[in-house]
Amino acid sequence: MTTRAQRLDELPFTRRHFKLVLGSGIGWALDAMDVGLISFVMAALAVQWNLSSTQLSWIGSIGFVGMAVGAALGGLLADRIGRRQVFATTLLVYGLATGASALAGSVAVLLVLRFVVGLGLGAELPVASTLVSEYAPRKVRGRVVVALEAFWAVGWIMAALIGYFVVPIGDDGWRWALLAGVAPTLYAVVVRLGLPESVRFLERKGRYAEAEAAVRAFERSAGVAVATPGPDEPGAEPPPVAPESIWSPRLRSRTAALWIVWFGINLSYYGAFIWLPSLLVNQGFDLVKSFQYTLIITLAQLPGYAVAAWLIEAWGRRATLATFLVGSAVAAALFGLAGSPATIIAAGMMLSFFNLGAWGALYAIGPELYPTSVRGAGTGAAAAFGRIASILAPLLVPWLLPGGNGLVFGVFAAAFAVAAVAAFTLPERAGTVLDD
Repeated sequence: MTTRAQRLDELPFTRRHFKLVLGSGIGWALDAMDVGLISFVMAALAVQWNLSSTQLSWIGSIGFVGMAVGAALGGLLADRIGRRQVFATTLLVYGLATGASALAGSVAVLLVLRFVVGLGLGAELPVASTLVSEYAPRKVRGRVVVALEAFWAVGWIMAALIGYFVVPIGDDGWRWALLAGVAPTLYAVVVRLGLPESVRFLERKGRYAEAEAAVRAFERSAGVAVATPGPDEPGAEPPPVAPESIWSPRLRSRTAALWIVWFGINLSYYGAFIWLPSLLVNQGFDLVKSFQYTLIITLAQLPGYAVAAWLIEAWGRRATLATFLVGSAVAAALFGLAGSPATIIAAGMMLSFFNLGAWGALYAIGPELYPTSVRGAGTGAAAAFGRIASILAPLLVPWLLPGGNGLVFGVFAAAFAVAAVAAFTLPERAGTVLDD
């Protein structure tokens, strides 16, 4: 008998899949926009509030403290109350907190609100990628998840545009920029009403009629005739499967390797890009020019995702992830040596290209490593561990700066290299069926 998961796996990519990726991707882009905006806000506040590098580093890091907590809790809740429910709730939480951040009058208030923002952001990302991966057809699952992750570049470009055109308009420019982050609160309603719940989750909760209806909706979109048992007929329900720990003997090695990759890529990405506008100001560029360079560098994220989306099915998950991590290590080292505007932009675009391509591959491989019962928890726990690095990264930069940009980006290059080694040890799951 063909299971519902197998029926989904064998479908072609349809308009309904596109709507799922687009609906989840818009939330993802809004998430990226919020994370990206703080780098421009930091550069503006350094001038307007005369903040020290330590205060700036905490403004950059506190959101990631919330993201670490949110990622762990979000993954656990997604396995208990559903992917869609958690996705919509997280959009609401971080959208409201971002809007409130625009009214902050002190560093202390801003830190508290940025922590709450992080709670929502951290919970959303692993949940969205899990939901999309559980619906994506098996033959293009990796490519579909990378396409979802590509919305991160869209959001970061939106942040760069807002940073370039809005933040410099006056003393309140950064407040108007943060007000743009209220958009997710409205989009949460769309997510709650418009996106489907995971079929595998519904089956595990005994909600077979809903699971069958969801599968049939995708089959109708593909023009596939339904000839399988209905939810109330014998044999329609899969046998129950006992939950498995992510540290069980079968899963522990892949969990450890995934955590190392998450740690290395978070340390380097957020250490570099959260501080990028401020580092350019420190090199003598004015605020507007540093924002302009950051915008140009950010544009290279999109082709990075596009190439990764193609390679992830042609080469496989592991080879693609490891290759882009090695490229990121080389690019980080070159950026540390760059001094002229031309070399800064060239090395920065190379870093954007490889780094964001690696992110796309990482989000594709994560959900494939775990069975349904702990898929949300496994991806959420890895993301939470990675967020520890994103907390440390903005705090680490001021300590490394006396040694120059070469030392700062040399550390990031080393982190990328370690992550690449760990990526080579992950199992290859291209074209396989998701474990139930």
